[in-house]
Amino acid sequence: MDDSAVQLPALGCLELRSHAQRGRGVFTQQAIAKGTLIHISPVLVFSQAEYSEHGKHTCLDHYTYCWKGGTFALALGLGSMFNHEPSGLENVGFVRDMDQALIKYVALRDIPAGDELCICYGLNVWFDIVSDEVRSDEADRSPPEAADDFLSSIQL
Repeated sequence: MDDSAVQLPALGCLELRSHAQRGRGVFTQQAIAKGTLIHISPVLVFSQAEYSEHGKHTCLDHYTYCWKGGTFALALGLGSMFNHEPSGLENVGFVRDMDQALIKYVALRDIPAGDELCICYGLNVWFDIVSDEVRSDEADRSPPEAADDFLSSIQL
């Protein structure tokens, strides 16, 4: 792991709130522009053995990310609080920085004030998907960008 200092920018407009079906989640009180770095979560990395013997048998299993070398990482801070939206409906993307043991969360499009910030957990989720049928920005949203375009749009 890289031991250099990491600046942790904070958006003062984020809050934890309850969603009627999804439970606690991250919401914004102010509009967030596309490409904005929303949050950086440090992670705790579990070895394969730790995960197999302990982690996967607890509620922590629902909050882990696949990491390098077959390990798993638990996102700290808000990283474990983003709820799921299916691919193409999420408004936040994430990039794993494995060298610094961080996950960076970035706005995939302009997000209006009051919206819940959601990431896509992938195709194989362990729960019934509850998606907002009409999001406040649905009518104005263009199709998701290609991964290369998304990465080049991140403003750090």
